Amino acid sequence: MKSLLFWLLLPLFLAWAATALWVQFPGARAPALGALVVAVAVVVWLRLGPGWGWTGLAVLVLCLSGWYFSLVPRQDRDWAPDVSRIVRGEVAGDIVTLENVRAFRWIDADTADEAWTSRRVDLTKIEGADMITSVWGNPLIAHLLVSFRFTDAPPVTFSVEIRREKGEKFSALGGFFRQFELALIAADEDDIVQWRAVPRAEEVRLYPLTLTPDQARQVFLQYVDLGNDLNRKPRWYNTLTSNCTTVVWQLSKVLSPDLPLDPSLLLSGRLPEYLDKFGALAGEGTLAEKRGRALISARARAMPPGEDFAAWIRP
Repeated sequence: MKSLLFWLLLPLFLAWAATALWVQFPGARAPALGALVVAVAVVVWLRLGPGWGWTGLAVLVLCLSGWYFSLVPRQDRDWAPDVSRIVRGEVAGDIVTLENVRAFRWIDADTADEAWTSRRVDLTKIEGADMITSVWGNPLIAHLLVSFRFTDAPPVTFSVEIRREKGEKFSALGGFFRQFELALIAADEDDIVQWRAVPRAEEVRLYPLTLTPDQARQVFLQYVDLGNDLNRKPRWYNTLTSNCTTVVWQLSKVLSPDLPLDPSLLLSGRLPEYLDKFGALAGEGTLAEKRGRALISARARAMPPGEDFAAWIRP
């Protein structure tokens, strides 16, 4: 039985270790994987020869897991411009001053006139919130943004994202293996929503939520706290446990502590179905009718120059 367990655990650990090395050493994959193969060969020899296979496997597991868990998230990498800053906020009663609010104007999907601004918002002026989903391929996978509307100011949109270095691309696999830090971006809709709907040509939907102004205020402040926390102490992005959907779910638990886990936290394209089940999507009709009304991509692409983007995309 112990022998069978050994030969089951060894390939499982080998698969994990090989993937971790592949992700963490993109410029030196051959030597890293070669060293792993040699180490595993030694463990196999110890098992078949002297009989110290378990000892060899334990040493290998301790060394590689010790290296992996010693990796710490950082603030000082050479970041891609669109995630180079994380929003932070100062709360003084009902007034919140946000720093590092992104206000890029995108020329195409990869190029923008870059600008970072400050915003001062009055929490008593929040009138509601919208969930925005953006799909670029598999309809079961969507990026999630939350936009807060004010009676006296343009909306502020929050987006939980991977914090890429220059030249890096998103990798779901890398997101499991500490390739990316977690970023919270605050932006105006002319930037972050227009970018996804127009130059990136994604399928973007805007769902008004049934949050009361007081509930929207609580979630807004949770986003501010998250941004401040990430500025103080960086965290790893994780494809499974710390992504755009799971973070929003965690923030929303301030409103409903017993909010249940659901497969839509992984298949984020199904999140509207999950929220509609709990009455969180505003409007009349079936979910299919709400999905149809929520689609804003075509409207965004048809907007004439000079129009107010936030007003234009809303019916």
